[in-house]
Amino acid sequence: MRSRVLAVLLLVGLSYNLLAVAPRIANWRLPGDQQDYEPEQPLAYSHRLHAGDLQVPCLYCHFGAERSRHAGIPPASVCMNCHTVVTAPMGAVRAEDEAAAREKRQPRRIVSAELSKLYAAMGLDEHQKPDSSRPSRPIRWVKIHNLPDFAYFDHRPHVKAGVECQTCHGPVEQMERVRQVQPLSMGWCVNCHRDANARGVHGKPVYASIDCVSCHY
Repeated sequence: MRSRVLAVLLLVGLSYNLLAVAPRIANWRLPGDQQDYEPEQPLAYSHRLHAGDLQVPCLYCHFGAERSRHAGIPPASVCMNCHTVVTAPMGAVRAEDEAAAREKRQPRRIVSAELSKLYAAMGLDEHQKPDSSRPSRPIRWVKIHNLPDFAYFDHRPHVKAGVECQTCHGPVEQMERVRQVQPLSMGWCVNCHRDANARGVHGKPVYASIDCVSCHY
């Protein structure tokens, strides 16, 4: 009798624990399966504004995609190509210019909060002068598209074949904050390669390997 009571208590305890961890188990994913992953970034960079409204080409910032297997995160110096001059949204700058004209004074320099973070990361003050109180430090961007170590992906042949960035990364030109749109699973990649072999890329015939050793070696 005692052993039966202990068995019942053990089963009840196990059931309770399973119910407690069930929501967590449901959210477990294999490495690389991070569909809909949308982390907050240390600096609010809007792809919708840059890639969408301003139509900045993806490869202007992610130039590594043409040269190596990794697209890479652009260094802050690439941002400064534009943001040496552009220090705030144009609406804020225009409003200050109009206010200065009404008040018959010189416009004040407007620096947005996010660009102030960029300047700080480069060791600069808001006038872009070296600031000893702000030692330069890298911006710790959070990587979004993480493939498992056993999968090899090279950006170069995809870019060379004319595969659009949005094929894998989704409509980034519409995203305020980038998220992982596609599953990037083995099945998804193989199906994409099969479709490319059957239809080509932009009407151009291509050979996209579906051999295991192409991605796993």
